[in-house]
Amino acid sequence: MTQSPRASDPDPQRITGQQEYRTALTDLRVARGIKSLKEFERVSEARGKRLPQATVSQNLNKHPLPDRAFVCDYLRACGLTDAEQEPWMQAWDTLHGGRRRWWQSPGRWIKSAAGRLDRNAVRQLVRRRWPVMGIALVVVAAGLTTGTYSWNHCWTFNPDLSAQHGECTGVTDGSDGADVFGAGLAPVLKALKAENDDAGHEGAVTLALLTPLGSVDSDKDLTLHQYIREAEGAYTALEQANQQGNRPKIRLLLANMGSGEQQWRQVVDRLKTTDGLVGVIGLGLSQQESVQAARHLSTAGIPMVADLITADGFDTTGTIDHEGPIKGLVRITQPNALQLAALATHIPPGTHTAALVRSSVTPNGTTDLGTKTLDHDFRTVDGVRKYLSKSSPDFEFNPLGGAKAIMPTITQNLCNTGQRIDLVYYAARAKYLPDFLDALRHRSCHEQKITVLAGSDAAAVDPGLPAFHDKGAPVTLLYANYPTPAWLSSSNNRDRDLYLGFVNAFTATHHGQQFPASDLTGSYWALLGHDAVLTAATAIHNAAANTNGTPPNRYDVSNQLYALTNDAVPGASGRFGIDQTGNRTNQNITVHQD
Repeated sequence: MTQSPRASDPDPQRITGQQEYRTALTDLRVARGIKSLKEFERVSEARGKRLPQATVSQNLNKHPLPDRAFVCDYLRACGLTDAEQEPWMQAWDTLHGGRRRWWQSPGRWIKSAAGRLDRNAVRQLVRRRWPVMGIALVVVAAGLTTGTYSWNHCWTFNPDLSAQHGECTGVTDGSDGADVFGAGLAPVLKALKAENDDAGHEGAVTLALLTPLGSVDSDKDLTLHQYIREAEGAYTALEQANQQGNRPKIRLLLANMGSGEQQWRQVVDRLKTTDGLVGVIGLGLSQQESVQAARHLSTAGIPMVADLITADGFDTTGTIDHEGPIKGLVRITQPNALQLAALATHIPPGTHTAALVRSSVTPNGTTDLGTKTLDHDFRTVDGVRKYLSKSSPDFEFNPLGGAKAIMPTITQNLCNTGQRIDLVYYAARAKYLPDFLDALRHRSCHEQKITVLAGSDAAAVDPGLPAFHDKGAPVTLLYANYPTPAWLSSSNNRDRDLYLGFVNAFTATHHGQQFPASDLTGSYWALLGHDAVLTAATAIHNAAANTNGTPPNRYDVSNQLYALTNDAVPGASGRFGIDQTGNRTNQNITVHQD
């Protein structure tokens, strides 16, 4: 097969969007004569690195933009030379965040920009506008000298932003450039700047969305790029709250802890000193860094509404780490124990033999509390634990050792236990689940039907994965989460109007910006981001009703969060309240099957 450049190859220099980039990668593979993903898996292995069908499908059909390392491997598997790969990687850099690309390599960017200038135009500008240019150069030079405008602050004048390990972390209100956290968040940040400008500062209060807002370090990132949807949902609720004429107006900050939440302390320290801050939403995933962030915010009296955290005890009680209560922390998600109780009702009656596959370490090497409590619940929740015994296979892996490499070994071991395993309790992150499911298809006993029970983050797994459609290797995935968008939109939902109102608001124009309607399917993060901001906004406006026109403070809002009883919050996921342990009432759990 000839692999020289062809006219039929897509031109990466003409690509203008992330979706278009993913489509072009598929077109490139086909243009190079590799029609199926099965054939591509074989070819990629022959060319140095095997790319399983599930991995390729996940990256090209689910992610807004595939990881850089994956793209390199993919292009090499397509037979592109290093020279041929270069324009594809340049296009990737541009789409992943033009601002980041040049502040990571400012010399290269300046040289490139200078090369595009018209020399005669520059001469005219200098000749006719030299005084203005001179003043501008002095200002910039002074900024660079004092460090107020520098690489350290992501090439902005904002000291609350910091360049760390190749990504921009910190706090912004949208006025530092739309691509400061990458191109994917540009529509949100453009709309956010306009919304915050309209809200103003006088008489307004401030919320902050604290979460990982990037995927630069793909090894440490567990969000699977879904943070974009979380931010879009949070913004939608902000805009709705401000348009309803309630007082005070609410401003929203985006606070990026980094891909793996490594910069949580610096970001939290900045939030603690933010004037007018009355609450924090988000808090990232159920990992050790998030607990530490929550405890630091709690000591400052800042109330929190977590939107993704499912670990048991990661709430007001603080039993997650036995370090005492975390005052002011509430959450709107479904705890792991409740998820497994729902899953237990969907295991067919009869005799079953289960195995555990688990990981309790984050890619940072810290404790993954979400998967750790999920592992505990598989062993203790009635209806699930009864299929485990002292002799049940128990396979633990550490993602620092390479999760993809261990999956074939684990799945083959399921065939070698001397037991007929038909249930797998998967207590690990969804990031590694596609590779695990793909490995199940290729184990020697693949013809044996097997059902995998997983946590709610399995909603991010592409239902189109080959593992779900291989009749010769029957694999079923069960997980619990909120009802499907179709059900939420149906007449069976008593709060249908609330959900449809959210959908209409989400897909409307936001100060000239649009959010893709597709971001409401395949993931619940937009829904959760919306309902978290709505919960905080409800508490804010309830507090304002009793402060005689004075904007409420963080303690007023914290008190009101625990007074949101019964159905006080008109959430898009259904009406709910907050109980005294900081957990949502009316959990609205549905079991899903892929």
